[in-house]
Amino acid sequence: MSTNINKATPRELGYYFPAEFAPHEATWLSWPHKEASWPGKMHTIFPAYAAFIKELIKGEAVRINVADRTMQEAATQILERADVDPAAVQFFYHPTNDAWCRDYGPTFLINPAAAKAKVIVDWGYNAWGNKYPPYDLDDVIPTRIALHYQYPVFHPGIVMEGGSVEFNGQGTLLTSTACLLNPNRNPHLNQEQIEGMLRDYYGVEQILWVDEGIVGDDTDGHIDDTVRFVNSDTVLTVVETDRGDENYSLLQHNLKQLKSMRLLNGKQLNIVELPMPPAMYYDGQRLPCSYANFYIANKSVIVPVFNCKQDELALRIIQDCFPNRTVVEIDSTSIIWGLGSFHCLSQQEPVC
Repeated sequence: MSTNINKATPRELGYYFPAEFAPHEATWLSWPHKEASWPGKMHTIFPAYAAFIKELIKGEAVRINVADRTMQEAATQILERADVDPAAVQFFYHPTNDAWCRDYGPTFLINPAAAKAKVIVDWGYNAWGNKYPPYDLDDVIPTRIALHYQYPVFHPGIVMEGGSVEFNGQGTLLTSTACLLNPNRNPHLNQEQIEGMLRDYYGVEQILWVDEGIVGDDTDGHIDDTVRFVNSDTVLTVVETDRGDENYSLLQHNLKQLKSMRLLNGKQLNIVELPMPPAMYYDGQRLPCSYANFYIANKSVIVPVFNCKQDELALRIIQDCFPNRTVVEIDSTSIIWGLGSFHCLSQQEPVC
């Protein structure tokens, strides 16, 4: 299916991207299979991955892209060992290159008043600036899902990743210059042009920018490792308290920018500071450990933890921000070796 014949944008047609804390119909995942993403450690990630799925199915459908029946059977065995009923999971034979569904998965927009209440935006995807080819299978996942459900699909024609944008559900989008203005994404577009695309294809009115990502993040600074909306006017933002850590000044800079921002209604953001875990390394590379890479499910908030003293404080702070959901911790010390965590692995499909 293609865009509306009059070339109207989703925004012009009344569609918008709901906040993650709005009700979900489902969570989409892509079953991990790329050894190079977890070199020598692939087998260690599945207990945490299965625990993630086990928590998700308590409140919503879980839909997983797999290459074929062989991969489905292998996934089913892992889920059964984790006491997850495979019947609670829907599998789709959509081959992928990698597991990071947040960044290439479908962007679902809704307009309850429209004849087609739900549509998909299929952004271009180039594996974070052509860092990890091939990515051709990942790039077409949104359209494959749209074809399955017969949802209209829009193709903006530029590169955009789901982890690079954050939403308050009231017309505001938050992102980072480190990622979206990086010339390895859309070198032909300036900031004003990118803002226009964000407004047109996410159905938002306001774009807010912070500059920095965290050290070790191979996505060039995704917002889902630094600043997250927990409601329409409150953000959690990570800060580093160790002045000797290379993240300290980067995150202080972001914090200063957040304090100067105003929402569409003129209000300042409510800012809640979230600690960073201590630096972790693999093979000499710093890993992008961050408590901000949590996933807001219908019944819970699933938080990566790193077996360190900061875990308890981070969980308490996040729980205070979500009084109507239960915070669930899952050990991310293996998954993070792939340079991402639970938010990076998942993409929500909203209820309409």
